[in-house]
Amino acid sequence: MSQALEPLQSFLSNLVHTPLFGLLLTLVIYQLSLWFYDFCGRRAFVHPVAVSSATIAMVLKFSGVSYGNYVDANQLIYFLLGPTTVALAVPLYREFHHIRKLALPVVVTVVIGGVFAAASAVTIAWLMGANEQTLLSLAPKSVTTPIAIGIASNIGALPTLTTGVVVFTGVIGVLLSPVVFFLLQLRDPRLQGIVLGLNAHGVGTARSFEINPTTGAFATLAMGLTGTFTALTLPYLVTLF
Repeated sequence: MSQALEPLQSFLSNLVHTPLFGLLLTLVIYQLSLWFYDFCGRRAFVHPVAVSSATIAMVLKFSGVSYGNYVDANQLIYFLLGPTTVALAVPLYREFHHIRKLALPVVVTVVIGGVFAAASAVTIAWLMGANEQTLLSLAPKSVTTPIAIGIASNIGALPTLTTGVVVFTGVIGVLLSPVVFFLLQLRDPRLQGIVLGLNAHGVGTARSFEINPTTGAFATLAMGLTGTFTALTLPYLVTLF
């Protein structure tokens, strides 16, 4: 029996150490997480990004595949993050008649929120004794992943750490959003979208479209403005410290 299984074991062992394994792992685990998400009635606490991230981390741990090799295998997905983010301009255009009326409040909110998000993360990490590179990696935490990676590379941070922090921030933002909306009695879909887009960027924006098209449009706007504002200002602010 064991001899009959040897070819299969050899195949699986070789597959684990090929670039194809990392890409297949991402696609398969995310699809399974998405089915589980639908099965649970699309509850925020079982968001597919949160479930798939934890599952993939465990698989990498027990399979012996390094994180660096896994990232290299998923370069195609990293490349597609940019076009996907740009494609969000379509729903934004469809809801532009709603957005135009609140342009000034949204811009002011994004500027204040973007500054506070970066400053609070860096300050807390500094008080806890984080080194300079860790502080730089935390600064773009509230920006969508493609922009955050570019900022991290520009300011001398660790792109991999920044990516992990960005995803973690988005997942936590989505998980806590129902509680925050309930406690603050925040029922306006436009305000919910701004909160999710500003604090949970791409993951929050995806969640926003599940709530309401208007919520998704405002989340897209907040995410895009936050990313633009951070990309234009953070590299210069870093040089001051």
